[in-house]
Amino acid sequence: MAALPSLRQLRYLLALAEHLNFTRAAEASFVSQSTLSTGLKELESTLGVQLVERDKQTVALTAVGKEVVARARQVLAAAEDLSDFASDASRPMQGQLRLGVIPTIAPFVLPTVMPALREKFPQLQLALREDLTAHLLERLRDRQLDFALIALPYDTDDLRVQPLYKDKFWLVGREQDPAITGKAIQLSSAWTKRLLLLEEGHCLRDHALQACRTAEVASVDGMEATSLLTLVQMVASGMGVALLPEMAIKSGLLQNLSLKAMPLANPAPKRVIALVTRATSAHSAEFEAIAKVMVAVHRKKN
Repeated sequence: MAALPSLRQLRYLLALAEHLNFTRAAEASFVSQSTLSTGLKELESTLGVQLVERDKQTVALTAVGKEVVARARQVLAAAEDLSDFASDASRPMQGQLRLGVIPTIAPFVLPTVMPALREKFPQLQLALREDLTAHLLERLRDRQLDFALIALPYDTDDLRVQPLYKDKFWLVGREQDPAITGKAIQLSSAWTKRLLLLEEGHCLRDHALQACRTAEVASVDGMEATSLLTLVQMVASGMGVALLPEMAIKSGLLQNLSLKAMPLANPAPKRVIALVTRATSAHSAEFEAIAKVMVAVHRKKN
């Protein structure tokens, strides 16, 4: 049987990949530079490939080294999940878990979900982080988060995904806007050309484009918003119209503004709210329990 790399060696490699400097990587690993260098050479010897290119001025990963780094992250995450599973098996729904939430969900879901979770699981502490989907999933894969609450469709290839409920899109415009008429809004080039969008990186931007069945819609005069609140203010200023998720509208986001929201005609475009975690996560019981609470809270509100 071929020799296998050690977890210690893989950690040294990840530290070097992050810092691209032997001195800083050694400091981050709390070992001497010679210890880290020796460990990396042993890793290269074990794998039979060169992972790092080094000279007096620069340090760089080889093409193989970059792929090994990506796989090493998965291996270490799985090993740490295994350790967590063993230590947490006797005390489920206790301790701290780290939950990431995207900005277009967090302010509309957390105010009702968090009290429900505290009531049902008083020994469970949730540490929250709000960020864009891509950043949350990167942190999830690197074990900096335990779960993430996101909106689908989104590429979640290697993750465990639990769809929770659907969130329809509504068209929002000023009360006197001719596009906001009737009982259900039809897709129309007249208003899609006036569609305001969130900036690149927000999955809601992509979902809005998908709702319009095009990838070519551009925000009016290139104007883009950094948040839903800004997007609503832009609509209120008469700059255009916007597609907003139903949960935002029902939360009172349009309150005290001269705006009107109308549903889109069936089949109405929607996003799917989902809870995701690593396939190897040690917190499977917590994942399922939290998902059930989130679904129950949504049903109670709707």
